[in-house]
Amino acid sequence: MPHVRRLVVTENITANGIIEFIDDWFDPADQDDADDLFAAMQDQMAREEALLLGRKTFEDFRGYWPLQTDDASGSAAHLNRVPKYVVSSTLADPAWTNSTVLSSRLEDEVGALKGHGDGGDLGVTGSISVVHALIRADLVDEYRLFVYPVLSSRGRNLMPEGLTPHGLTLTDCTSFRSGVVLQVYTKR
Repeated sequence: MPHVRRLVVTENITANGIIEFIDDWFDPADQDDADDLFAAMQDQMAREEALLLGRKTFEDFRGYWPLQTDDASGSAAHLNRVPKYVVSSTLADPAWTNSTVLSSRLEDEVGALKGHGDGGDLGVTGSISVVHALIRADLVDEYRLFVYPVLSSRGRNLMPEGLTPHGLTLTDCTSFRSGVVLQVYTKR
């Protein structure tokens, strides 16, 4: 019997909770002394068995990552290798290796994905609308938040409007030389 995957949301986030990348507030490659940050990112990618993305994030990634040849973070190699599941009712051909379009009800699709695999993480990154839907459906098992030491007044935040608060348990907190802090929270 396959192990159940955990659904893990990983986001780059400002100190005041913005995850939408409107202003130029993060780029791990531009961080000073980023090797410790890259090591944490690589550890996370090693635990990620599959990736779930919204259509816009998928298209942004597809247009950028396959073209990267000098990526110290390891993201390009990981994204080109890992199975990717794209939530979309309009995308017909994903046109990127190891990519599958999911067009049925999100909760059903995610339930099926979580029930298969070898126990690695089912990751989600970016994909704000998808993340909001997953939070509303109470499907997220863990949040990995790379908190950047900036404040922003523009963009959507991690939590969808109108959601009642629910408790989390802080399971890890790591500071990096760049000032970025990784906060890991699990569902209570």
